[in-house]
Amino acid sequence: MKKHLETAFPRPVHRTSELSSDLARKIASLIGSAEKRITEIPGLSLHRRTAPTDLCPATYEPSVTVVAQGKKQVELGQNTFIYDPSRFLLTSIDLPVVSRVAEATEETPCLVLLLKLEMATIRELLSLAEIYVDSAPSDALAMVTGDATPEFLDACCRLLALLETPRDIPFLSGLIQREILYRVLQGSAGARLRAIATVGDHHQRTAKAIAWIKANYAKPIRVEDLAQIAGMSVSTFHRYFRVLTAMSPLQYQKRLRLQAARGRMLLDGLDAASAAFEVGYESASQFNREYNRFFGQPPMRDVRALRSPGASVLEPLAR
Repeated sequence: MKKHLETAFPRPVHRTSELSSDLARKIASLIGSAEKRITEIPGLSLHRRTAPTDLCPATYEPSVTVVAQGKKQVELGQNTFIYDPSRFLLTSIDLPVVSRVAEATEETPCLVLLLKLEMATIRELLSLAEIYVDSAPSDALAMVTGDATPEFLDACCRLLALLETPRDIPFLSGLIQREILYRVLQGSAGARLRAIATVGDHHQRTAKAIAWIKANYAKPIRVEDLAQIAGMSVSTFHRYFRVLTAMSPLQYQKRLRLQAARGRMLLDGLDAASAAFEVGYESASQFNREYNRFFGQPPMRDVRALRSPGASVLEPLAR
């Protein structure tokens, strides 16, 4: 009798495994041998890696990242997040991080679905009386992992299935994306999204200042001005900034500058001095010192290594 009931009502862990496998098959079919595919569905991209990678600086945008196969690792300050088919990664603001592919082979590549977040849609969902989300702890980072439930994975599979019927994308993709966000909001990670999306919340006001830094990273910044943008005292702003990002505002700006300079040298062919001034450095020697400390080698040597055959440069530039 017990065996019959288990057959009639599959245990959630079996259903989750089946859906993860289905999602992996869909991603593999849609991405082929490419490392990245920007899909026709707004905000949705697919990623594939066939070998583990070294830790690499990157900036993660507000997004939900689902690993259908393999494993990834992200470090934010002293915090390490591991996510695989059982757990998705939620990033609620732009965050400079260090990340790597932890598990991947040619036979079993790391297959990833990334869905960018639209804060307006999240606020719309939070305004509905039927949706209740717990408040985030005052010390909650802006990055967290959440359980990849069968309902969540099923919605992800249906979103990918729309790529096989492009005519349905304009009408159905928004509906399914709203369902995915609903599943996130109803889980343990939902409190992070609520805090960032709720106008007037300290986390949301801090996120407003963080967005200003990202848009103006090449300009000189004063913490007093950032606190004014957030509508807080300097001490309160400092505290919430560190809570969300695990770093100070100046450390945040420095990481954005260094990553932007790396991209300008790699993609636009700028020399180190030109890239340094483009991103706001007044001293080329200071730029070289900080670049060497952050990336582990001087700027042009780092760029030459990234351009060498077999080097993987998509991760830091993919977000």
